[in-house]
Amino acid sequence: MTIRVLIADDQMMVREGFSVLLNAMPDIEVVGEAVNGREAVQRVRELAPDVVLMDIRMPELNGIEATKEIVAADATAKVLVLTTFDLDEYVYQALRAGASGFLLKDASAHQLAEGVRVVASGEALLAPSVTRRLITEFSKLSDTPRLMPSAHAAYGDLTDRETEVLVLIAQGLSNSEIAGRLVVAESTIKTHVSRVLVKLGLRDRTQAAVFAYEARLVTPG
Repeated sequence: MTIRVLIADDQMMVREGFSVLLNAMPDIEVVGEAVNGREAVQRVRELAPDVVLMDIRMPELNGIEATKEIVAADATAKVLVLTTFDLDEYVYQALRAGASGFLLKDASAHQLAEGVRVVASGEALLAPSVTRRLITEFSKLSDTPRLMPSAHAAYGDLTDRETEVLVLIAQGLSNSEIAGRLVVAESTIKTHVSRVLVKLGLRDRTQAAVFAYEARLVTPG
């Protein structure tokens, strides 16, 4: 099936460049563009894309607030945040808002297309090297975890294996990599991931990773 993509960025060259690269892929189609966050929210309603490439710093409504509105509206679109800096001060906020991952704007055509595919499939686009930097950056922001009461209470319901899987998700491992690490079938890991999300009341793997950071299950090192 073709992955439908919406590109939200206030720079025309970025939108046009990404459109050309993605439309060259046989399994990806750019169905629309937006020049700011407000338009992005509206276009998501109109076009129902599978993935939104979302710039963070845009006029009228920034990418973080736009992501919050898209997630709050229960849109099926997955948000892939675009940023110029791998330590952008807003990246972590975007992930907390419900983004499924982030990608640097200088990514290659292959990385861009693969990032879209990964997010569209429901996986989190969080490379281990990136998650380590995010954890370090988050540790500077606050010494107090900001867990929702419901999620905090549910944390105690996780089994030891589910907690182990949660930590590995936060470290940026895919289902197949976690299966290899724990020497179990990938289908078993998928079941564990589903149970973790249900028990914690979380939307996807990225929110699970954010939860792990805030619960201090993963620490800078």
